[in-house]
Amino acid sequence: MTGRRALFALPLLAATPARAQTVSQEAAWPGKPVRIVLAYPPGGSTDVLARALAERLAAAIPGPGFIVENRPGGAAVVGTQAVATAAPDGYTLSLGNNQTHAANAAMVRDLPYRPVEDFAPIGRLAEVHHALVVPAASPAQSLAALAARGKGGGRLTYASSGVGSASHVIAESFVRREGLEATHVPYRGGAQAVTDTIAGTVDFFVSTWPQVMALVQDGRLRALGIGAPARLADFPAVPTFAEAGAPGMAVDAWFGLWAPARTPAPILARLSEALPAILAEPAMAARLAQLGFTPAPLPAAEFAVFQRTEVERWKALVELTGIRLDG
Repeated sequence: MTGRRALFALPLLAATPARAQTVSQEAAWPGKPVRIVLAYPPGGSTDVLARALAERLAAAIPGPGFIVENRPGGAAVVGTQAVATAAPDGYTLSLGNNQTHAANAAMVRDLPYRPVEDFAPIGRLAEVHHALVVPAASPAQSLAALAARGKGGGRLTYASSGVGSASHVIAESFVRREGLEATHVPYRGGAQAVTDTIAGTVDFFVSTWPQVMALVQDGRLRALGIGAPARLADFPAVPTFAEAGAPGMAVDAWFGLWAPARTPAPILARLSEALPAILAEPAMAARLAQLGFTPAPLPAAEFAVFQRTEVERWKALVELTGIRLDG
C-alpha cells in the first residue's frame, strides 16, 4: 500500500471499532432502566397512561424495565426540553401530548426546543375527549345555561390544569366564542383543579374525560358536554359539544411516545414495533377503556405527518384565544 492510500485508509480503520462499539450498545439495549419523562405532575391523564404503558413495555422488551419520571413546570416545557436535550441513546423517552408536541409550538414565545425537529417519533398511543364539568351543586344544567350566567353582568370562573394547557385553550375558546365574562384560575396539573371544581371554588373546568369520568359517574361533578362524535354508551345523559351548541370545543387530546432526535434507528424500531401489540392486548385495551382512553395507534411515519397537521390546527386555536406564553 502506498503512503497516500494508507492515509486514506486510516480514517476507515479508525471508524471500525467505534462502529462496532455502537452496534454492540444497540444490541445490548436496554442495559439499564429506560426513563419515560412526563412534563406533568402525578395524577393526571398523561401520568395514568404512562404508568400503564411502562408496565407493558417492561414485559414486552426484556431488560431492567421502564420507569416514569414526572418533571412538571413551565407549561409542560421543562420536562419536554429535558428529553430534547438528553443523550440520544434510547434511555430517555418523552410521553407527551398535543400540548407538548403541537400547541406549544404556536403558543410559547422563544420555545427552547423544537417540537418536531428535536424528536424522533415512535408512535401515537391513544386519544381522549375533553369534557366541560361543573360542580354537582351548580345551577347550570346545560352549556347554554352556564353561558347565560356569564353574560349580562354575570361573571364566571374557570379552572385549568395550567396556563397554556389544552384545558385553558379550549375553555378560553368557549369564553371568546360565547362572549362571556370569565376569570381564568390556573392550577399546576388537573388534580387540584378537579378538587376545587367539586368544592365549587370555580364554576367550570374543561378536563380530559379520564380525569373526571368516575366523578361524573358518582355524582360529584356534572358534565355539560363532551367532545365525542356521539354520546357515550355509558353516559347517555351527557350531550356532545355539537349537540350542546358548541362544536368548536370538540378538540381531542392525543398522546404519543418520542425519543430525542438521532436516537439509533434499531432502538426506535424495537419500541415502535412493540406499541401496536401492547395497545391491542385485550387486558390493556380494557384497562384504557376503563380509564376513558381510546387506543389510537399510529406508526412512526404516519404519526410524524399527524403531528405536523396538529401543529397547524393548534396555531389556529391559539390565534382565536390570543394565549401566548414566554418560554
